[in-house]
Amino acid sequence: MTRTRTETDSLGTIEIPADRYWGPQTERARALFRIGEARLDPGVIRATGLQKWAAAEANRRLGELPDAIAEPIKAAAEEIAAGRRDADFPLPVWQTGSGTQTNMNANEVIANLANERLGQPLGTRAPIHPNDHVNRGQSSNDSFPTVMHIAAVAALRARLLPGLAALHAALTAKAQDYASIVKLGRTHMMDAVPVTLGGAFATWARQVENGVARIADAIPRLLLLPQGGTAAGTGLNRHPDFDDAFCAILAARTGEAFAPNPDKSEGMAAHDAFVELHGAMNTVAVSLNKIANDIRLLGSGPRGGIGELVVPADGLSSSIMPGKTNPTQAEALTMVCARVMGNQTTVTVAGAQGHLELNVFKPVIIQCVLESAGLLGDAAVSFATHMVAKLEPNRARIADQVAKSLMLVTALNPRIGYDRAVAIAKLALAEDLTLKDAAIRLGHVTAEEFDRWVRPEEMIRPGATLAGG
Repeated sequence: MTRTRTETDSLGTIEIPADRYWGPQTERARALFRIGEARLDPGVIRATGLQKWAAAEANRRLGELPDAIAEPIKAAAEEIAAGRRDADFPLPVWQTGSGTQTNMNANEVIANLANERLGQPLGTRAPIHPNDHVNRGQSSNDSFPTVMHIAAVAALRARLLPGLAALHAALTAKAQDYASIVKLGRTHMMDAVPVTLGGAFATWARQVENGVARIADAIPRLLLLPQGGTAAGTGLNRHPDFDDAFCAILAARTGEAFAPNPDKSEGMAAHDAFVELHGAMNTVAVSLNKIANDIRLLGSGPRGGIGELVVPADGLSSSIMPGKTNPTQAEALTMVCARVMGNQTTVTVAGAQGHLELNVFKPVIIQCVLESAGLLGDAAVSFATHMVAKLEPNRARIADQVAKSLMLVTALNPRIGYDRAVAIAKLALAEDLTLKDAAIRLGHVTAEEFDRWVRPEEMIRPGATLAGG
């Protein structure tokens, strides 16, 4: 049998596991919300510790809490921020939509930790009370969204942006290495005019670069915090300067330019900043999905596909086909993209649920945002390291496909006209001739003219087919 302790709140007595630091509100929520296995992302718990630490320090500076109360609260909150108390946050994502239960969970854990430091047993609620002291000048309605903002910015800085930077660097390096390799272009999945292999990598790098810019563009709205709005955005029951003090303290601690939202209600009743952010992440997912698909298409084969890229052997193989190399990194990345696209729907619907003074889909919004940021960042690093950096061009295959391409006939358009060029291409395809042989047979160009005008390496820049005699 699990040992318990008995605590009392406004609803009566309740038994709580003796070794846990949460209190009656958390224990009641544990019984009420037995929904699924998913717990709030650890980033939310760590950000809750930071929020409570900054709130206690702000109240101390403003004279709302004496040092004897504020300092033990800060020390307890520090443990949460450092990740040492995750086990004391047992509640699922699926709880009250304001995140109230997680805020109360934090208040209770911090109060118990602080009181223990002061020599009191768990559950005494004195001299430090979870609501009167830990939650001083705060409401779940402004504290939990503030935690959301803190956690989101931390995830972007620690995982998503560095991951995208690593992928961008890997793609850029390949673009430079392969700038002179002329390959067959493809549009509509059909042969097209020549391009360079380096140009393909440069296009992918540009997509990632644009994605980084989109994420960065969303950060300023995340740095505006609703802390200080308390219950309904008016600031009831908090010190007039609490919001400024809180943001200044948090900014100094994190190095982020956190500032008070000039309209606290906007940050509580609506979460457009998160819808915007996840929209940018969804765009990143779309970009990465294309990149992964392009690479696995160009690497398909090795004999029955396009085969222009050599997909690195990662030591994994088929359970039945010996020695088979699969584009495992592309498959992992595109599955991540699918998950992010699904999260986009959830965040969009959840963001639209801001009714009057409060959006009550907060936990699921931040859960999706943090999952998407983490998955995209991790997958980008994995793809950069284990796929992009190890890709090699199949130069012989690339040269052979360019040489056989019927679309090189496009270079003749300015010389002999579109209709004659069509005739050459059709004859070459019908009778399995080279373009040069078909052109000579039809009498539209001489051998010398063909060699002078149809030069794949000259077809990759504007005006090249118009130059010369």
